[in-house]
Amino acid sequence: MPESAEGTIAESSRFRLAGVDLLRGLCVLAVVLHHIHLRFVLNEYQVNSVLPETLNQVMFWSAYYAVITFFVISGFLITGLTIRRWEILGNVHAGQFYRMRMARILPCLLLLLLILSILHLLGTAGFVIKPERASLGRALAAALTFHVNWLEGHHGYLPGGWGVLWSLSVEEAFYLLFPLICLVIGGERRLLWPLLCLIILGPISRTLYADQDPWGSYAYLSCTDGIAFGCLAALASARLRISVNVLRLSLIAGASMALIVIIIFNEDEHHWGLARYGLNVTVLEAAIALVLVPLGKGVGNRAMAAGTGWLRAIGRCSYEIYLFHMLVILGLMAWFKQTPRFGIVVIGTYIAMLALSVALGTLVSRFYSEPLNRRLRSVSQGRRRSDARMQLAMPEE
Repeated sequence: MPESAEGTIAESSRFRLAGVDLLRGLCVLAVVLHHIHLRFVLNEYQVNSVLPETLNQVMFWSAYYAVITFFVISGFLITGLTIRRWEILGNVHAGQFYRMRMARILPCLLLLLLILSILHLLGTAGFVIKPERASLGRALAAALTFHVNWLEGHHGYLPGGWGVLWSLSVEEAFYLLFPLICLVIGGERRLLWPLLCLIILGPISRTLYADQDPWGSYAYLSCTDGIAFGCLAALASARLRISVNVLRLSLIAGASMALIVIIIFNEDEHHWGLARYGLNVTVLEAAIALVLVPLGKGVGNRAMAAGTGWLRAIGRCSYEIYLFHMLVILGLMAWFKQTPRFGIVVIGTYIAMLALSVALGTLVSRFYSEPLNRRLRSVSQGRRRSDARMQLAMPEE
């Protein structure tokens, strides 16, 4: 894609945004690596000292930052696609918006819940919900009404396969309100105010709940500022005329800020005053937003597409990989406990868990979620065309 300063997210949506897919690929790999490593740590294997401390922290303990980045990307993509479909956010059709979200989210979510329910009922180790935390029915209700984060905050963590749904709860709760707020507020300039309120409330929530695990990370207001930053980035990319030089500077500055946060603030003891007040996350969110604005304009698209096809493919399947990777990790961990504990076996298990997690997510995406997503959307579009023809044929009252 040409690096045009006049380009918008609406124009660039005809192409894949290579930089966005790259970010998603890196983020989902960070999440999977963290959960692989965490299983070994929780089972008291001495794996934290294998790599140098800083490299170990960045490679295996960056998952929360990766999820925050996902939130920013999500707000950016959903807002950009909404502008493309309805031109102005105040024109959004709430029913259509919800149908499209359901077509994307529900197929994988329902399949995962079916698998987790079966494994729970079979008493499979690592998948059984502790009765003092929730019944199966209660966990299903939380997953389907997007408050797994609330459930875990009040009653303790669910098994790993369920635990990944906390972030989906935050994201979809935001999108339940997003089209309604756009319709009520109307003008896009007036939408800036609730988005800015969320950005202000984010670090306040993270500070107030800092000592209440997992609320500091899982509470709705602790995370939705990331989605708000993404919405602002999409609006800036679509509405502002920015020179190519400024866009390139934004890309470099945002990437540099993000790397500094990930490297310096990855260890709890390194505060520098920011992490103490939840502002390290705010800086990361702002950094990713600075990166996304030029990416939405097409800056760097060709360069980032060169030689990165495999990572961008992972990014395109990031939702499926994220939802299903714990099935692989917990399954292989049960096998690993029965094997000799040689170093080469540990390394091989890490690699196998990562590779099979990516492979499973890719298969689910290719043969299940994407075909079903397209089918559900085509049915919905067919109904809208039929309704439009009926309205044209009906006399005006």
